[in-house]
Amino acid sequence: YGAGLRVSEVADLDVRDLDLAKRQVRVTGKGDKTRICLYGEPARDALRRYLDDGRVQLVKGAQAALFVNRAGGRLTQRSIQEIVRKSGVQAALRTPVHPHMLRHSFATHLIEGNADLRIVQHLLGHSSPDTTQIYTSVAHRRQAGLVTDALARARTVERR
Repeated sequence: YGAGLRVSEVADLDVRDLDLAKRQVRVTGKGDKTRICLYGEPARDALRRYLDDGRVQLVKGAQAALFVNRAGGRLTQRSIQEIVRKSGVQAALRTPVHPHMLRHSFATHLIEGNADLRIVQHLLGHSSPDTTQIYTSVAHRRQAGLVTDALARARTVERR
């Protein structure tokens, strides 16, 4: 969630792509286009714990991959999908969770926070702003629902 990456981009990350001090990661996306993505302190802290405590227990010898499986090999897209799915089940979420939902939430939350659409486009690695524009309709629908709910509550308070 923290960087809005595609599952393929997460699977392809190497340790050298990560800069914990600057909270950024170099990502190779669709069409072999490289971009720099930023992530927040919670993601940085989780990555630091993983690198210091988790990954070091799994890797035997040289391994470029950032995210590794129990055997020390690179996690596949499918294994990442399964980890995310199981995490949703463990959290007792009603809706099945998949990696793209995290990416979608990342984009929607940025837009709801009034982030510039061009910045969101860059962070997501979209070549066209039209693709990024899809997330604005989701944010607008959510805002419309919030306004409707707020007005309904206001009417209820007025009647008391």
